[in-house]
Amino acid sequence: EIPGSGYYRKYLKAVLSKRGRKGSSGKAEESLQSRIRSYLRSYVYAPEEGFRIPLKLVVSVAMAVIAVYQVALLLLVAFVPTLQIVRAGMTKDVVVLLVQFGLVPSDNPAAPGDMEKELRTVRHYLWSLEVCYICSLALCCLLTCAMLLRTLVTHRSNLRALYRGEALEVFSEARSLRPSRQAVVCWIGFASFQAAFACLGLLIQQVIFFLCSVAFAFLVVIPLQAGFSSPLFGIIRNMWPFWLALVVAVLAQHVLAHFQFLEQHSLRKELTNRRALYIVTFLLFPTNVLLGVLAGVWRVVISGLYNAVHFCRLDISLLHRGVETFDPGYHSYCHYLKVEVSQGHPLMKAFCFLLLQRPELPARPQDTRLEEGLQLMHHKQPAPGKARIRRIRARWWVAYTLLRNPSLSASRKTALADPAANGAQLGVPKP
Repeated sequence: EIPGSGYYRKYLKAVLSKRGRKGSSGKAEESLQSRIRSYLRSYVYAPEEGFRIPLKLVVSVAMAVIAVYQVALLLLVAFVPTLQIVRAGMTKDVVVLLVQFGLVPSDNPAAPGDMEKELRTVRHYLWSLEVCYICSLALCCLLTCAMLLRTLVTHRSNLRALYRGEALEVFSEARSLRPSRQAVVCWIGFASFQAAFACLGLLIQQVIFFLCSVAFAFLVVIPLQAGFSSPLFGIIRNMWPFWLALVVAVLAQHVLAHFQFLEQHSLRKELTNRRALYIVTFLLFPTNVLLGVLAGVWRVVISGLYNAVHFCRLDISLLHRGVETFDPGYHSYCHYLKVEVSQGHPLMKAFCFLLLQRPELPARPQDTRLEEGLQLMHHKQPAPGKARIRRIRARWWVAYTLLRNPSLSASRKTALADPAANGAQLGVPKP
């Protein structure tokens, strides 16, 4: 038996087998815990029978994980020992300078005395920086590995869609799956791109999360531990009328929209009190401008965090669906999919394995010393068994599937549609 033919036979059986009908009843509502569990499971690649992940993708993900590990070690070794040396060598002269600049709180900054308390405070600040750096680095490594595992899950769904010929489920527009020069170049550099994007994404995440953790530690945690006021708390305390006005404006708009501007009918809701609606829209325009500024800042923060976390994933585009071709990572991934689908379609390989199987020859009689009458007897050929009929039907199914699959029509040779070369094959459409 040809090595590897068992996998393709199982895949072919799974594709051509009859699937059970789904129930007509609607899906029951899932609880919050089950939805969270299903969301977390979507980031774990669980092997499924009848599908084999391409070796190229496994190698690229493994190389990316190794590269991320090495970059994380370099970042850890380059920063933490230096910070420990600075903390151990901190002197009172440096502490006096920091107190004069107002970076370290002191009971009497105009006339510094013993400075033992301020020295312990500076060392505590440096230790807090070390803790923030290590925690942010560990979080970045976990997020990067989770995104790489999510890549395997998405890649499996994309390959299945392309195997079925549903290119629009993967790409934004219909694309030919025929390999090209650019597709081959992208396939060659896909593993390198994955490792480079993963390392660069780790660096970007480390910078963002380290700055966020330092700001949270020095503006919230340390002031609460030390018992003195923080500049952040002072800003919030001085601007409380502004925040209260925004909250009241938002609540008022929701209450008015629910009770005054919507009228409930039997099956739908209709807009009512249009004149009052226009007046409220005009009066709340300045307040909504301030809300729009805050929403814009929040949009920048959310989009920055999302792009930083998903930067290492090449299977999704960080740009809009209409301009995703300008994303070099996603562009390389799309061409990589073209080569994988056109050269490694499981149905095509299963058909090739079936064609390469040698027919079983009838076994010769072992005893040659038989009587002459028995040797001259005419033996009837046995009727073909059910296994042989099933095998013939399976081969015809494969041939029909390969003929009708739109994803394989681009790879079919033009000689198959030539009646002179293959006999009178008038039923085969020319690709």
